[in-house]
Amino acid sequence: MNSRSAGVGFRPVRRNQLHQERVHDTYKLQRKLAEPTVCPECGAVYRAGRWQWGARPAAAQQVVCAACQRIRDNFPAGFVEVGGDFFTAHRGEIMNLLHHHENKAKAGHPFARIMAVASTPDGVLVTTTDIHLARDLGEALHRAYQGNLEFHYNEGENLLRVHWAR
Repeated sequence: MNSRSAGVGFRPVRRNQLHQERVHDTYKLQRKLAEPTVCPECGAVYRAGRWQWGARPAAAQQVVCAACQRIRDNFPAGFVEVGGDFFTAHRGEIMNLLHHHENKAKAGHPFARIMAVASTPDGVLVTTTDIHLARDLGEALHRAYQGNLEFHYNEGENLLRVHWAR
């Protein structure tokens, strides 16, 4: 038995290989920003290493945040399809629930925003700037009204599609 066959499945580490990122997010910061930095579009402030809501500091650097950039590029991270006969009968109530959950999430996380609400033949399509908000909206609908809830993750694109119907 030679030394190579003893370690079946073992490969020595090669430091000169390129490794693929598991998830690539174009909108993720590549470097830390100078503090304080403010988004000129929404007013979010980059402080203590993260974006947060707060008073706009004097003489702050201006950089468009990832959520505003996604809105500008019309490139959502989450899609929530809401439909069915129950939705048609309770549209106003359900839309209020979705906007309530957006406001609650956005209070602590400036990147959690609804980008648009578009009518579809069966209901509405809600697009979000964040996959976590899309998941939370789907779970909120399911908790409040039950129905059928499906999640479809696309890890390669950092994208989530949520389908809810009743």
